[in-house]
Amino acid sequence: MAIPINLIARIHQTKQNNIHGFFDKIKTKKWVKDLYEVLFLPQNDNSEEQLKSRFEDLQKTLLDLITIITADKENAETHVKQFFETLPELYDKLVLDAKSILEFDPAADSLEEVYLAYPGFFATYVYRISHQLWRQEVKILPRVISEYAHSKTGIDIHPGAVIGESFFIDHGTGIVIGETTIIGNHVKIYQGVTLGALNVSKEKANQKRHPNIEDHVIIYSGATILGGNTTIGRESIIGGNVWITQDVPPNSLVYHKSEIKIKDNSSLPESLTFVI
Repeated sequence: MAIPINLIARIHQTKQNNIHGFFDKIKTKKWVKDLYEVLFLPQNDNSEEQLKSRFEDLQKTLLDLITIITADKENAETHVKQFFETLPELYDKLVLDAKSILEFDPAADSLEEVYLAYPGFFATYVYRISHQLWRQEVKILPRVISEYAHSKTGIDIHPGAVIGESFFIDHGTGIVIGETTIIGNHVKIYQGVTLGALNVSKEKANQKRHPNIEDHVIIYSGATILGGNTTIGRESIIGGNVWITQDVPPNSLVYHKSEIKIKDNSSLPESLTFVI
């Protein structure tokens, strides 16, 4: 069988001209998992020496990944140093996120359960580490990390979003939080919520496209909130399945009113009576 020489040459040229190095996505996912385990999950050996050794391995792996992207080891070392210097602050924020879940979810019995079993917490963890790398302007890597959480949990949080303390995601499947979203402190979001853009044209890429959610807001399942000029005021409750494209004042209750009819199914209309 003939080898497509022209195609091979074109692919090779494209890869040679790529502005970013091709790093190992499997290695990236393992780094995310390993860091999570070190921070939150029990290990066979939890001694300080063992933890120090694992952190050193994590630093080396991140250095390898960023060096491939930047093609500049000195620059990569600066990024790795900055990331691990911010890790204590990220850890403290994540513990507050976990405590928020424990406090408000009646199904949660312990922090250990949150760390082991809650996809919303894992997605928040991935967001916080990817957001730090995004702030450091490390290219591509934050997006790959965030898409790993998306594939595992069904929760899609862009690393460019800004999210405050004590963030609570319940269930989580189908949540989408866009790049320029700003979320305050003590916000609770349920499954199927979209914080998106009204206009997705490429010309709007550098503009504020996604909404602002102020402190102590609760957004129930299926709600859609769109637009960079849309602000949900503090202490508001957004009910399920609502569609919002304008400001909501503080201390508001927004809900969708639907008509539900319950009938005796023993006397269905003839048009609904059928056999399969």
